[in-house]
Amino acid sequence: MPMYIVFVGPPGVGKGTQAKRVSERTGLPHISSGDLFRENIKNLTNLGKMAQSYMTKGELVPDSITISMVRDRLKEKDCANGALLDGFPRTPKQADELEEILTSFNGKVDFVPYISAANQILIDRLSGRLVCRENGHVFHVNNNPPNLEGICDFDGSELYTRDDDQVETVKHRIKVYLEQTMPLIEYYRNKGILLEIDGSKEIDIVTNEILEAIGFIK
Repeated sequence: MPMYIVFVGPPGVGKGTQAKRVSERTGLPHISSGDLFRENIKNLTNLGKMAQSYMTKGELVPDSITISMVRDRLKEKDCANGALLDGFPRTPKQADELEEILTSFNGKVDFVPYISAANQILIDRLSGRLVCRENGHVFHVNNNPPNLEGICDFDGSELYTRDDDQVETVKHRIKVYLEQTMPLIEYYRNKGILLEIDGSKEIDIVTNEILEAIGFIK
């Protein structure tokens, strides 16, 4: 039976980082909805063109397009044993659609690690983030500072704080995320598959707690 795991958590909690680490340990592919969009748009697929047409107009991409992208990706050979989903689903309706897709692969969502941390920790993590202009390398003023202030260690380009990492914007992003995602968290809690993970701990500890919770390590 394939294993499907859905990662949920607010901005700054390290959800994407943990999904990648768990992917490396389990061998299950990490499917990020953001990456899916970028790949489809870059490769000029039909779904990518349709998504781009909405994004260009500043409109939300309809669920049907996102779901089709996820379905196509899950059909690929590397997903034969399952996958880790990051950034999808975002709503109970999308979760129902995902269950339909997984049923066709003789699977279901097995675990949902919900990684959380206190708002102030998330704000500190995000507002301290520095990104290089050339290649998007990420640093942090406290947790991962560059060798030279304001300069990327890897390519020497300027480091800057993205607009959506400004403190007030970060607070708003967290508030919106929690408001929009709470119904999804309750949906999975009611199914008995939500795993509450403390994302304020060290990265390695969080990874091991997830791996233990999904039964990968004892």
